[in-house]
Amino acid sequence: MIYYADTITKLSADAAGAVIVSGSHGGVYPAYLAAHARAAAVILNDAGVGKDQAGIGSLPYLAELGIAAATVSHWSCRIGSTDDMRARGIVSHCNELAARLGVRAGDACAVAAGKLERAGVSTATPPPIREARELRRTEGGRTLVLIDSASLVEPEDAGQIVVTGSHGGLIGGRPEKALAVDAYAAVYHDAGVGIEDAGIGRLPALEARGIAALTVSAASARIGDARSVLDDGVISFANERALGLGARPGMALAEVLARWRAPAA
Repeated sequence: MIYYADTITKLSADAAGAVIVSGSHGGVYPAYLAAHARAAAVILNDAGVGKDQAGIGSLPYLAELGIAAATVSHWSCRIGSTDDMRARGIVSHCNELAARLGVRAGDACAVAAGKLERAGVSTATPPPIREARELRRTEGGRTLVLIDSASLVEPEDAGQIVVTGSHGGLIGGRPEKALAVDAYAAVYHDAGVGIEDAGIGRLPALEARGIAALTVSAASARIGDARSVLDDGVISFANERALGLGARPGMALAEVLARWRAPAA
């Protein structure tokens, strides 16, 4: 069975034993969620590959657990959209287990998914991952909310600065899913930007809600790792509200956020 999900953070029990085709990035956190759901095999988006090859970090991670996995090119289809993966996605990378089942770079996503239906279900248990949510408070200033996935945002994060490891694309192309709370500012990974500028699709959606929004470049920070986004990230794109607050492409993200979180900001 093939199970489609625009985001791997929202899986039903039907995902167990299935080939999961998801618009999520191909980093370690989505891989963990797939393994936790007992997927037989997985196809994700390579998110521009990026720093430390984080965009395809799922491949060796899942291989260690005995799970076949592949990624589609961010230039072939829109990140965050399984409909587009099915229509246009082209495999860019795969792990050895997927290769043994006949998956090759250049395969259409639908063809690769069909090949992966022959995969057996691994009995391995994914190891615990580090805390994926961290709050850094400043006396009298805004809190930095570091979350490896935008799905981990909480109602209490409204009005704060949310730094995510997630890609900046719209989930299923839906603007209302850009961010679940009205933060002061939100930061995403540009996932290599990709076809039709899909990797930065959340920026105009958040502009319409009055939220400053930025992406950092795939080359500068590891996708799926909010701490790398904060510490290593270089701004690649900013919406009008963020530009009005002094953010500019090429600036270090940490420098900009230090000003935004100060009590006088």
